[in-house]
Amino acid sequence: MNLVTMPHDNGLARYADEVRKFPMLAADEERALSARWRDHRDQEAVRRLVGSHLRLVMKIARGFSGYGLPLEDLVAEGNLGLMQAVEKFDPGRGFRLATYAIWWIRATIQEYVLHNWSLVKMGTTAAQKKLFFNLRTLKGRMRELAEGDLSPATVKVIAIELGVSEVDVIDMNRRLKGDRSLNIPIGEEGDAELQDLLADEAPNQETILAEAEQRHQRQLLLNQALDRLSDRERHILTERRLKEDPPTLEELSVHYGVSRERVRQIEERALQKLEKAVRGMAADQSMVPAAA
Repeated sequence: MNLVTMPHDNGLARYADEVRKFPMLAADEERALSARWRDHRDQEAVRRLVGSHLRLVMKIARGFSGYGLPLEDLVAEGNLGLMQAVEKFDPGRGFRLATYAIWWIRATIQEYVLHNWSLVKMGTTAAQKKLFFNLRTLKGRMRELAEGDLSPATVKVIAIELGVSEVDVIDMNRRLKGDRSLNIPIGEEGDAELQDLLADEAPNQETILAEAEQRHQRQLLLNQALDRLSDRERHILTERRLKEDPPTLEELSVHYGVSRERVRQIEERALQKLEKAVRGMAADQSMVPAAA
């Protein structure tokens, strides 16, 4: 499904003009097109589905522009995630494609950022990745824009909000500052950077393939686990945990006609069910003997 191509001439501006030519879809039209693609592999249907959500990809990609990577590359990665979402989307579940696609778009862009920030020796836990992607935003919101260490009060607030230790916050903040300093131009012509003098510690091809397979398996487990939730649980969890600008409990309580506390309970229950399902399926897979 090769439907999205980033232009090499005139860059992102020309691409944005092309994106705006795709009309937004009404809910019933989106369901009909999704069914045509799912049941008949209708190429025109999938072209319209993908095209109508390219604006969403660009919006999400701009949220990652602070990591020093070309916006064109972030958009291209996000487009891959969008196409994966369209491929797997089930219109019969009652929610819009955008709600489902957001997770895929963000996931592919995040993986791209993590693998291209090779100087940041990231851990593999969800908490560390969350800290990496949210530290700048929280610092800006708290007006902690100085280049030095964060104040103890700021460290404490960020640690509590992201569910990590204060030491992790301090360490990550220092590593991000250190990585930026490695971009200082050097050489007589200023055509090289300090980081060019570092030894190449990039993983070999075997490691890259193994990590890609692990990421693929994790994504499959998550998607299967999401399918085990009710429509309301899946929608609330997606809105609260996977959206770039999540709605408040109050907004969702109005949407469903229940109390804020009830929405919170549904969200927590959905998380618990999701974690239990993922652990269970992972355990089941570990019991399957390898193919000969």
